Parts: sequence; C-alpha cells; structure tokens
Amino acid sequence: MERIDEHSHNERTWAMFCHLGAFAGYIIPFGGIIGPIIVWSIKKDQYELVDDQGREAINFNISMIIYYLVSAVLILALIGIPLLVALFFFRIIITVVAAIKANEGVRFRYPLCIRFLT
Repeated sequence: MERIDEHSHNERTWAMFCHLGAFAGYIIPFGGIIGPIIVWSIKKDQYELVDDQGREAINFNISMIIYYLVSAVLILALIGIPLLVALFFFRIIITVVAAIKANEGVRFRYPLCIRFLT
C-alpha cells in the first residue's frame, strides 16, 4: 500500500466511492460491478487515484463473483455453504477497509484479487 499525500480531498472521496459502489450489489443484480464501473468511468480521466482504485474495485468484484460461483458449485461437496458465508463477510470487511484506505490517499490492493484490468 502506497500513501500519496498530493491527492485532493475530492480525488480521495471519489476513490472511496469506487470501493463503496460495490455495495450496490446488495440492492440490484450485478450492482457490485456496475457501481464501481460507473464511478470509475466518470472520474478516471480526471483523477489518477480514482483510475487506479476503480480498476482495483472492479477487478475485486469480478473475482468475488467467480469465487461465489465456485462456492455455489461446491455446495454439492458440502464445503460450499461455509465458503459462501466466509466470502460474504470477507467481501464486506475488505471493501470497508479499501474504502477507508482510499479515502486516506492509499493505493489499496485487495487480497485474492485477479487483475483483469491492468
């Protein structure tokens, strides 16, 4: 995690919204990806931190969908239910941590994230 002090308050706030946009997934289907994509696409050219954190949030949420699908299949092997529960809490906690770090101007990197967008 790299802290950069030259980011403006607005830039850090929009970077935080890239991460918090993932919570839209609890309201609308695929909102966990759509929310960060909307914030990222609107502000990526204006703010460097938003471009970086938006790509990170999108990558993480795509990764989480893949992990949810694999866990759903593993329900047949009886390991899927605990995995789904663990993923649910992991996603909430790490998204809040990422939002806080982004608001501090830190380039946060999610664990277990597949980097689709580089």
